[in-house]
Amino acid sequence: MNVSVYLPLKRRRSLWAQVFVFSLVTICSLALLIAPVSAQESSGASNVPVSANDASASGVGVQVGSALATIVYFPLKLAFAIGGGVVGGLAYGFSGFSEQTAKNIWVPSMYGTYVITPDHLKGDKPIRFLGVSSEPAREASDYSTSEPVPLPLEPIR
Repeated sequence: MNVSVYLPLKRRRSLWAQVFVFSLVTICSLALLIAPVSAQESSGASNVPVSANDASASGVGVQVGSALATIVYFPLKLAFAIGGGVVGGLAYGFSGFSEQTAKNIWVPSMYGTYVITPDHLKGDKPIRFLGVSSEPAREASDYSTSEPVPLPLEPIR
């Protein structure tokens, strides 16, 4: 028996919206839990002892703070990355399939910090909301003869 037939349309939509939001929160929470575990497993069997600072109250506080900061920060960064992926794909198509144009959008939006760690909160590592390309910036002399050299901008008079 199909119960949704008897529910009003507005009630069915709100039920689906609640299911969608619950699923999204569950997936993000699982991603936050799985990523650090998989990172620890992939780092190998390093026998680095836990420092006394990590077991102290301040060490635990920094870890809890980084977890709470990640819970707030991760969805924002993820939404920004997804939006950048879509906009970069549109830019790729509208620019005549120019990969460089798409990468100029994809790299800053998709790279960067996704998880806030205690090192970020201590100031040992920077938090990079916008990603940085691993490729060095090209100079005017690096352009091939088939590509026009970009002209310097002149002030408007």
